[in-house]
Amino acid sequence: MGIIWTKHAEERQKEWEKKLKITRQEVEALINNPEQIVPGDMGVLVAQSRTRNGLLRAPFIKIGSDRKVLTVYWTSKVEKYWKEEKNENKI
Repeated sequence: MGIIWTKHAEERQKEWEKKLKITRQEVEALINNPEQIVPGDMGVLVAQSRTRNGLLRAPFIKIGSDRKVLTVYWTSKVEKYWKEEKNENKI
């Protein structure tokens, strides 16, 4: 599986690297092996993992076997986005 970065995602990752030291490698690890993938708006999927007392989220779309990262952000609102399920789906 390849990872395709949009310009916007690259810019946002660099901003978060300045704020919280979130590296490109960390985002790629998230995309490759998220704690959870949840549905987003308009067919977008969101890879997310808990880190730094919050949630690192990366909305993406599938293109063949690749994942195109649309943006990257960290939020403290874990309860808002985390989906507690007995059988969590990993896509």
